[in-house]
Amino acid sequence: MGSVELDNANPTILSAAELPSRREGRKIKELSSGNHGIRDLLMGNPSYAIDPFYMSDFSDTDTDDSTLEPIDEQEIYDLIAPIQDPEHPLSLASLGVVKLEDVHLTSPPDLTTATALSRVLVELTPTVTHCSLATVIGLGVRVRLEQALPPSYRVEVKIKKDTHSQADEVNKQLADKERVAAALENANLMGILRKMMKPCLES
Repeated sequence: MGSVELDNANPTILSAAELPSRREGRKIKELSSGNHGIRDLLMGNPSYAIDPFYMSDFSDTDTDDSTLEPIDEQEIYDLIAPIQDPEHPLSLASLGVVKLEDVHLTSPPDLTTATALSRVLVELTPTVTHCSLATVIGLGVRVRLEQALPPSYRVEVKIKKDTHSQADEVNKQLADKERVAAALENANLMGILRKMMKPCLES
């Protein structure tokens, strides 16, 4: 078997000390409830295959969300930082693909209103401008957040401006819910996503 040529054989790797972290270790509800959404994905749960935006972590029997501290950018970053790059056995955070300053959260003034939606935008920085796996990485980040955050959060994942030669096309794919759902029916792609998500259970 011949060796596979990597898009970026020698990426810049950030040390753990260079990555932003919350010292007090406060975790959002998803982490304290056992990562069921990611476990469903890793186990090939049928509910996920039918609806990639199925929220397995949150139900009507959950405790009142108003008693929880609001989710912030650091916690959203913490959810996606451990995702493994599909080419290298390294996290997206250590490769600088996801950065805290590129996680944007817009919350409505009154979070107790039933129709209030918070919006999350994550901008990704591929390690090289011709990265052929940018869509897969973006899909992994989107799936992770769709599964982990409450249903009142709307997630958008984009390639950061001027960091990829086909950013417009990749962004179009990541924004299209039907295309995302169709992609997740691909067994090979699901295998890649499962591998990418494994570190999320260990973090």
